[in-house]
Amino acid sequence: MKYIKPFISGIPWNCSRYYSAMSLTETQSEHEHDGREYERFLQANNRELNALFGYPNNSIKTSKYTALNFLPLNLFEQFQRLANAYFLLLLFLQLIPQISSLAWYTTVIPLVVVLSITGVKDAIDDWKRHQSDNQVNNHSVPLLADDGRVKEEKWMNVEVGDIIKLKNDQAVPADLLLLSSSEPYSLAYIETADLDGETNLKVKQAISVTSDMGDNLDLLSTFDGEVRCDPPNNKLDKFTGILTYKRKSYSLDHDKLLLRGCIIRNTDWCYGLVIYTGPDTKLMQNSGKSIFKRTHMDHLMNLFVIWIFLFLGAMCFMLAIGHGIWENKKGYHFQIFLPQESYVSSSVISAIFIFWSYFIILNTMVPISLYVSVEIIRLGNSFYINWDRKMFYEPKNTPAQARTTTLNEELGQVKYVFSDKTGTLTQNIMIFKKCSINGKAYGSSCDKEGLREPGFEKEEGDFYNKLTSPKCLFHDQTLMEAVKKGDHWVHMFFLSLSLCHTVMSQEKVEGELVYQAQSPDEGALVTAARNLGFVFRSRTSETITVVEMGKTRVYQLLAILDFSSVRKRMSVIVRTPENRVMLFCKGADTIISELLHRSCVALNNVTMEHLDDFASDGLRTLMVAYRELDDKFFNTWSKKHNEACLSAKDREIKLSVVYAEIEKDLMLLGATGIEDKLQDGVPETIITLNKAKIKIWVLTGDKQETAINIAYSCNVFEDEMDGVFMIEGKDSETILQELRTARGKMKPESLLESDPVNIYLKKKPKRTFTMPEEVPRGDYGLVINGYSLAFALEGNLELELLRTASLCKGVICCRMTPFQKAQVVELVKRYKKVVTLAIGDGANDVSMIKAAHIGVGISGQEGMQAMLNSDFAFSQFCYLQRLLLVHGRWSYNRMCKFLSYFFYKNFVFTLVHFWYAFFNGFSAQAVYDTWFITCYNLIYTSLPVLGLSLFEQDVNETWSLHFPELYIPGQHNLYFNKKEFVKCLIHGIYSSFVLFFVPMGTIYNSERSDGKDISDIQTFCLIVQTSLIWMVTVQIALKTTYWTMISHFFIWGSLGFYFCILFFLYSDGLCLMFPSIFQFLGVARNTMNQSQIWLSLILSVILCVIPAFGYQFLQPLVWPVNVDKVFDRINHCKTRPPQVRVRTKLKHPSLRRSAYAFSHKQGFGALITSGKTTKIKPNKRNSFPVKK
Repeated sequence: MKYIKPFISGIPWNCSRYYSAMSLTETQSEHEHDGREYERFLQANNRELNALFGYPNNSIKTSKYTALNFLPLNLFEQFQRLANAYFLLLLFLQLIPQISSLAWYTTVIPLVVVLSITGVKDAIDDWKRHQSDNQVNNHSVPLLADDGRVKEEKWMNVEVGDIIKLKNDQAVPADLLLLSSSEPYSLAYIETADLDGETNLKVKQAISVTSDMGDNLDLLSTFDGEVRCDPPNNKLDKFTGILTYKRKSYSLDHDKLLLRGCIIRNTDWCYGLVIYTGPDTKLMQNSGKSIFKRTHMDHLMNLFVIWIFLFLGAMCFMLAIGHGIWENKKGYHFQIFLPQESYVSSSVISAIFIFWSYFIILNTMVPISLYVSVEIIRLGNSFYINWDRKMFYEPKNTPAQARTTTLNEELGQVKYVFSDKTGTLTQNIMIFKKCSINGKAYGSSCDKEGLREPGFEKEEGDFYNKLTSPKCLFHDQTLMEAVKKGDHWVHMFFLSLSLCHTVMSQEKVEGELVYQAQSPDEGALVTAARNLGFVFRSRTSETITVVEMGKTRVYQLLAILDFSSVRKRMSVIVRTPENRVMLFCKGADTIISELLHRSCVALNNVTMEHLDDFASDGLRTLMVAYRELDDKFFNTWSKKHNEACLSAKDREIKLSVVYAEIEKDLMLLGATGIEDKLQDGVPETIITLNKAKIKIWVLTGDKQETAINIAYSCNVFEDEMDGVFMIEGKDSETILQELRTARGKMKPESLLESDPVNIYLKKKPKRTFTMPEEVPRGDYGLVINGYSLAFALEGNLELELLRTASLCKGVICCRMTPFQKAQVVELVKRYKKVVTLAIGDGANDVSMIKAAHIGVGISGQEGMQAMLNSDFAFSQFCYLQRLLLVHGRWSYNRMCKFLSYFFYKNFVFTLVHFWYAFFNGFSAQAVYDTWFITCYNLIYTSLPVLGLSLFEQDVNETWSLHFPELYIPGQHNLYFNKKEFVKCLIHGIYSSFVLFFVPMGTIYNSERSDGKDISDIQTFCLIVQTSLIWMVTVQIALKTTYWTMISHFFIWGSLGFYFCILFFLYSDGLCLMFPSIFQFLGVARNTMNQSQIWLSLILSVILCVIPAFGYQFLQPLVWPVNVDKVFDRINHCKTRPPQVRVRTKLKHPSLRRSAYAFSHKQGFGALITSGKTTKIKPNKRNSFPVKK
């Protein structure tokens, strides 16, 4: 507290506030040991005071490095890799002359290259993160300055206690307490799609004491209210606090808080007091922790590196023992001309030194270039994603982005996809597609793209269509004629749609109406009525103005019977200009059909058939009805309604009873069908992913009816399914029973005590349990809401949930919080050995994007948060199949081929030293030239293996998409696993044996054609290393199935380059200039002209290739797997193209889905009738007297 005292002493006014802040700071400091904030205190327009609490600024940081800490931090991270740390240790060992068997530069050069390439890649990745952060942090917002003026300030400079101004359609930069707005009663309308996935409008209202300030900058700049509130938390719908202003206290709740990520709608301006900034905002609190994602292949490589270490240690130990035995039995014979060093006192000491010498010479068992090669491969495959023109979205000029370069092969192993709904599967655009009026269906003049068919252009002179909206694409000529002729039932139907709603209307320019609806589907209904001659123009708390067929009519609004999730309907009661009292009602067909008059039975049956047709097309349906009321009945009912409204106890129950009294004996008008327009190609994409055995789970914050309807539309659920289970329990016991009942139908034996999984669960602790894949008896779906999910994710229920859900073909989790989305992803990760992928477009999806193995962001209409936190980003969900089935599968296959070949070539290269040890007294002498050891991985064999890893394709992209079954081996990691690694090791041991003993037999006691001896170590060395280069080149040629000019250049060019380097390094000039470094004078020239050398080379290559070639030929014949059958089908299709089968859609009336086209939250009814939504215009009078 030292720094506070002198600061306070210089402030002459109201010191008590500062001492109060000091005491609060001291109180909080007592809790600093647990790092938690227990209460937030702030004062408006007082940065000095608020700074005492150390609140974070409003900047967002996703980058890891700065210019100062990059080098030390990056090197520290790189040396945490086991292989890099090993080679650093090796370098130190090579500096010890007593044990060094190789020159120091054989390790330094590869290590520096590896560290440099990885460092550059990490720097580029982090620079991109800095750019993304700067893009968000440098957005500008009007901020109230100390001098009482409004100035533009960057988001990152906003601090707690600041007052900022927001305008219509502007994003909220921090969590704000609403102070005042341009709307009556200081209301502000916001869209929260970036937080909860909903695009319906929500209303916030400032408290009266601040609303009076309006946009008076003098009042706002002198406002010094103090706020005590909750500490930062991730609860989007919870906020409590107290505002103290002028010695009075006012309670604060969530309805007065504007959250970061919201968009201001239908509000010209508003002012807010900053409460939470940056990482403290509820948006960021829900984002989850950023974790370093590593692929399953990374974990596997680290395991294999440990195995290699153990194998290397065992070999060094064996060779050290061999050296000790050799020293005891034969070593003393060589003491005369090879005397031991003074520090070697016995054969045991000599064996210890030899152990470390072999540890150095056999270090290539752990290839230093492995990790850098992997990074280069991943970088190259990332560029393919960025360059893919078929994943480029032209309307927004947006390419696909690989925002990370470390997860490419993981894309080829995905088993579970967790998807958001709004903005990810759907475009969040509602289109009025069809309707049924008085038993007649309308709406067939739009093509599948939602565009009008030719011949249905707007007619000139349509007087009732002057206020038409271009957003509505519905047009049916028959219906238009019925409207023109004045069909009574058609007019009543569209009049009902224009009156029965809670839409807000704006008309800033004469004739240009802008609707703001609680939900986009309600907006679509009002817009459809507008385009067909019944234009909702404006409303007050007492009236609704409708332009009917060009004539303005004003209806007196008597009551709004608002929507609730239980009622699933809404009604309005109006008095017409003809003084008739009418009730108009719309709602779910299952509800409305029960409220109809007996005379509507026949009409109801016909309408239900139409609804079946609408639902089979995936449309969201509702029914429309009306009732005419007599004045006496309405007056009696109105008294009951007023009493229920004023009731302090059980108000909701009493209102429901009163509503039920009047919402009966309804006369059916018809039904509507609205399309929640899916993104292009979503149903086809999900069908394709299902064929690849990828399970789709939809995790959404939207309501249950909407989510189910979309699930059917996009083929997550299908009409042909054997059943869909609804989990709706309100307690743990009920949910457990529902889950077990569902599992009993899908797999009855899973409930028996003899079931292997049940037995395992009883014996093993669940933390080590891996849930096996189980096969159900049929295709099923599962639906669970957020309330039930909260219980299901606790204790032992989570395993029941996972086991039941895993049996289902599709799963829908609705009404979820962002945190619950992450919990579901973590649940699958914890108990399943599978790769998970999460895809979403809003800030409410960030937590699950971070939690999944792979996060994909859709750059849609809900902001940038999902994309900025994702690993891959693109604009359309349909690109996911290309990302997985093409790029993912190719990357996985390439990585597997690379690893198996890379390990193999290093095993062969290194193990030759092992055989040679038995002929050199276990003296740790190298078989190869020092320069060959240095260049083998970095130069001689690098380009062929990179060419294989960057250009290899077993089949092209067309066949990859046409046969999704090709993706399945990656899910089970069949192409590179422990078994394949052991095969590489065995093959490497065999090949090294051949490469050593064939050249040994060739030159043993042999002579040149001119009689000179060629049995020397340098000739033997040259033969072995040349045979090795030839052999690995032929092996990689056998592995290559997709040949390009680049492949030929890399493979055969590297072989030719080897010979060029060979003759250069062994040239007379170089060896004479640097005799201590280049010692193979004339060896290449004198050896390569001997025929027996070439015969030896050919024999070695053939013997090494035979096992691989034989296995490659026999495996599909003797040990075929499912994917081999798919390749046979592809080969058959290449010669005989398959016939395209037309899939007919079956009708299943019993599976009709009905979705009530409203927000799942309480409607605006009470707000509208209160008069708070309309500005008072004294120059205009209502058509009806105002109630008193």
